[in-house]
Amino acid sequence: MTTILIIEDNDNIRENIVEILELSGYEALAANNGKIGVEIALKIFPDIILCDIMMPELDGYGVLHILQKHPKTQNIPVIFLTAKAERADIRKGMELGVDDYLTKPFDDTELLRAIEARLKKREQQQLFYGQTAENLNTIISKEDGLIKLKEIMLERSTRQYKKNQYIHYEGDHVIGIYYIISGKVKTVKLTEEGRELITGIYKENDYLDISILFSTDTYNDTTIALEDTVLSFLPTEQLDKLLFLYPDVGAKFIKILANDMREKELRLLQIAYMSVRKRIAQGIVHLVLQHSADGSSIKFSRDDLAAFSGTSPETVSRTLSDFKEEGLIEKTASTILVLNLEKLRKLKN
Repeated sequence: MTTILIIEDNDNIRENIVEILELSGYEALAANNGKIGVEIALKIFPDIILCDIMMPELDGYGVLHILQKHPKTQNIPVIFLTAKAERADIRKGMELGVDDYLTKPFDDTELLRAIEARLKKREQQQLFYGQTAENLNTIISKEDGLIKLKEIMLERSTRQYKKNQYIHYEGDHVIGIYYIISGKVKTVKLTEEGRELITGIYKENDYLDISILFSTDTYNDTTIALEDTVLSFLPTEQLDKLLFLYPDVGAKFIKILANDMREKELRLLQIAYMSVRKRIAQGIVHLVLQHSADGSSIKFSRDDLAAFSGTSPETVSRTLSDFKEEGLIEKTASTILVLNLEKLRKLKN
């Protein structure tokens, strides 16, 4: 039977959750403060933990911090129960490794769905924590480090982001790297005037934030989902162990990073020396070659294309209209269909 630990100082809420879980076939354990909750967790090792944030003795953040320090509890999914879910609270929980949030008041359906989702993902997750040493020792005997790394990322718990949802902000404390299982994201920087400049576009099977190989302080860019996206996350401490064990993984990351740097340098030169018309054309060509599913069309908003080309949305609109009249593209809503890629690529500056 699945065991669920509820750590909640409000008697009515705690007893109500226990009743719901027992009626749903779960074994429910309860604690009225964080200190007792940690003691139970370290003794029983429940399958999932529901934990209030604001509590006497030890708050939810303290509970999560302690559980993450113990090998036998650091892989247990934790869902925070909170009366409010402000960005600062969510960011703090994410940095500590919380799996989900439930904002009070929540109904029975919300509670059970959150639990079922966490349990399902845990079943699919490789037992990477808890038996880390044994796991890595098994992996090191193989030569396909890159393939195994991908398998690990695919089997870890995933994080889902909606279109336009922020994944992390520039300046946030580095906590690890992301692997894109599905979807597409952009990395951006903001100018002093508040304008957005896209520094990179990443798609399925790409790794994000591998620049932390050389800097483990803060993230260099703000990362935003361009469409509904599913990511896998690997904490920095586990990444360090993998890099130590797999020289080929480190070499691959360095190669990716070098290519990324070259691409950014090229785009900076284009922004500095190319006309707006040429920059937009080159931006469309790049996106089609790198991110088009059919080799000829892309779904990209006017604002994103402007941020990618280093110009204004109004200029993008006028230029796209010119390209359409010249028979180079067709445009419907946010989709751009390239009719003559070669001519667009060789457009004079």
